[in-house]
Amino acid sequence: MTLDMRMRNNMFRRLPVEQATGRLYGGRHRLRVVYRTRDLVVLGLGVMIGSGIFKIAGEQASSTAGPGVLVSFLIAGGVCVLAALAFAELSSIIPVAGSAYSFAYVAFGEIWAWVVGWALIMELLLAASVLARVWSLYATQALHDFGVPIPSGLGDLIGQQKGPDVFALGILLLVVLMLAGGSRMSLKTLWFMVLAKVIVIGLVIATALKFFHPGNLTPFLPPSQPAPAGDKTVLDAVLGAVGGGTPHVFGTWGMLAAAPAIAFAYIGFDLIATASEETDDAPRKVPRGIITALVTAIVLYVAVAFALVGMMGMDGIAKLNPDKLLLAAAFDSVGAGAMGKIVDVGAMLALTTVILVLMISLTRVVFSISRDGLLPRPLAAMSRYKVPSRATLVAGGAAIVMSQTVDVLTLEQLVVIGTLFAFLFVAAAVLALRRSRPDLHRPFRMPAAPLVVLVAIVAVGWLMLNLNVQTWGYFAVWMGVGLVLYLVYGRRKSQMKLLLDAPPERPPAARLAPAPPPGMAPPPGMAPQPGIAPQPGIAPQPGIAPQPGIAPQPGMAPSPHMAPPPGPRDVHSSPGPYGTGTWPAERRPGAPESPYPTGRYSTGRQPGGQFARDPRHPGERAPERYPSARSDDPYTLDPGTSDPYGPRGESGQSGEHQEPPHGGRHRR
Repeated sequence: MTLDMRMRNNMFRRLPVEQATGRLYGGRHRLRVVYRTRDLVVLGLGVMIGSGIFKIAGEQASSTAGPGVLVSFLIAGGVCVLAALAFAELSSIIPVAGSAYSFAYVAFGEIWAWVVGWALIMELLLAASVLARVWSLYATQALHDFGVPIPSGLGDLIGQQKGPDVFALGILLLVVLMLAGGSRMSLKTLWFMVLAKVIVIGLVIATALKFFHPGNLTPFLPPSQPAPAGDKTVLDAVLGAVGGGTPHVFGTWGMLAAAPAIAFAYIGFDLIATASEETDDAPRKVPRGIITALVTAIVLYVAVAFALVGMMGMDGIAKLNPDKLLLAAAFDSVGAGAMGKIVDVGAMLALTTVILVLMISLTRVVFSISRDGLLPRPLAAMSRYKVPSRATLVAGGAAIVMSQTVDVLTLEQLVVIGTLFAFLFVAAAVLALRRSRPDLHRPFRMPAAPLVVLVAIVAVGWLMLNLNVQTWGYFAVWMGVGLVLYLVYGRRKSQMKLLLDAPPERPPAARLAPAPPPGMAPPPGMAPQPGIAPQPGIAPQPGIAPQPGIAPQPGMAPSPHMAPPPGPRDVHSSPGPYGTGTWPAERRPGAPESPYPTGRYSTGRQPGGQFARDPRHPGERAPERYPSARSDDPYTLDPGTSDPYGPRGESGQSGEHQEPPHGGRHRR
C-alpha cells in the first residue's frame, strides 16, 4: 500500500452510524439519561438568553440599524432557524454527545471531524472564559448599584478587563465542581435560574411598555451614512477592493449589517445536540427541544428590543451612561431605578446559566472526541456519578487558566466564527448523508431539502464574511495548531484506525461428533450434523432445531422449533430482545427485506419535517419510551447496506470473530 493510500485510509475514514450511536461503546463510556424535552428547552434558553438580551438591541439600534434593528433580529433568527433544522435532522439520526463533531465524522471522515471538533473546543472554551469575565464586571456593577462596599484589598482583583480576577475564578470553579458532582444537581440549578431570568425579562418588557412612545420607532430606517473608522470586516475588504466603496451604517445596509452581531446572541441552540446521549427518546425529543428553544428565544429578544427602542428611541439610547448595563441605564433615565437593579440581578443569573451550559457542552465534546481516541482516551472515563468527571476537570481547568491569563474580551468574535464554521459542516452533512445513506430512518427531516440546505449554507457564509479580518487570522492560527496536533497524536491513536487495522480473531473450529448409524435417532442433547438429513419416520428430538436448508422427510412431523419456509411476511407484532416491533409489510425498492423488527423507529414519515407515526395506530405518535441506556441499539443497519464489522447477531458481535480486538474499557 502506498503512503498516499495509507494516509487516506487513516485520515478520511468515516465513522459508521451504528458505532457513532453507541452500539459498540461499553458501559464505562456511556452517559446516563437525565434529560426530557422540557429540560432541553431550558438548556437552550439557559445558553441563548444571556446578558446580550439586556444590551444588544440598544447597541445595534444606536450605532448601526436604528429602529430597523427589529428586522435585523428577525433576519438573524431566520438564518439560525435554517441551521437549527439541519441540527434537528442530524440529531434524530445520530443522537450522541459529539454534536457537530460526530455528524462530520459520519458524513465526511475523521480529519474533517477533528477540524470541526477543534473549532467547537475553541468556541466553547473561549466563550466560557469571556463570559466569566463579563460576569465579574456585572457582579461588581451590581454591588455598586446596591450600595455594597467593596473591600480595598479586592479593588484590583474584581471587575477587571484582564489579569487575575477573583469573581471570574470563583464562578468558573463553582460551575466545574457542580458538574463534576453529577448532572442532576446542575439540572435543578439550571431550572431555577432560567425560570428566574425569564420572570425578570417579563418584568422588563411590562415596565418598558409603560414608557412606550410610537414616535421613537420613526424613522424606521434612518438615512444611510458612512461607518466610523474601525476594524474592517472581510466583506468590507472585498467590496472595497472590487468596487472601491466604503461601509455604511443605518438604512437598508445598516439593517443587514446588524444581523451578524445579533446572530451571536442566538448562538447556543446547537449545544442542545450535545445532550442527545443523555436524553430519553433522543431522536424525537432533541429536534423538538432545539426548535422550541430557538423560537422562544427569538420571541423574547424581539419583544425586549421592541420595548427598549419604543421606550428610549435611537437618539435616547445613544445618550445613556456607557458605564452601566444599557437596559439598567435606560430605566434610570425614565425614573424607574428600582427596575434597573432587577436588571442587574437578571443579568448575573443569565450569565451564570450561560456559563453552566457552555461547560456542560464543552465537557461532552471533549468526552466524545476522547472516546474516539483523537484526544487522550482516559478523558472519556466515567466517574461513579456517571458523568465524565475527568473531561470536566480538564476542560474547566483550561477555562480557568485562560480567563486569568489571556485578554479574552478582545477575542469575542472567535466564538462566533467557531460556531458558524460548525454550522456550515452540519448543513453540508445533511446533503452528504441524504446521498450516501438514504436508508437511514429520520424521525425528523429538514423540509424542502436540498434547497433549504443551500440557502442555509449561503446565509451562514454571509454571516462569516461580516467578521473582522483579524478574527479570521486568529482562527487560521488556531486551526493550524489543531492540524499539527492531529497529525502528531490523533491520527495514530484513533480508535477507528486501531479497530479496523487489527486482524480479526477467529474462534477455534468445533469438533464434529460422529454421525449416528442409519435408522438410529441421535441421543438427547446432541445436535444433528450439518448436511445429514433425519431418517424417514424418525421425528426430531425435542430441543433440537433442524439444520438450515434441510427439509423434513416425508412422514416426519415438523418440529415446533422448525423455522417456517421463506415467503412473504404479513405485518404482525413480534416481541423479542429488541423490543416489540412490526415486520415490514413491503420492501424498499432495490434493498432486501429486513429480518429485524423495525418498531417505531422505522415507521413511515409524514412530509414537511413531521415526526414519524406508528403504522399500527394511525393518527397517533409513536411511543415515547426510548431505551437509550440498553446495550442493544435500535439504529441498526438494513441488511442491504454495508457494515464494516460484518453481520451481527443479538450480541452485536461480528460473525467472523467473537469480540472486537479491543476489550475492557476501550471496547467500542
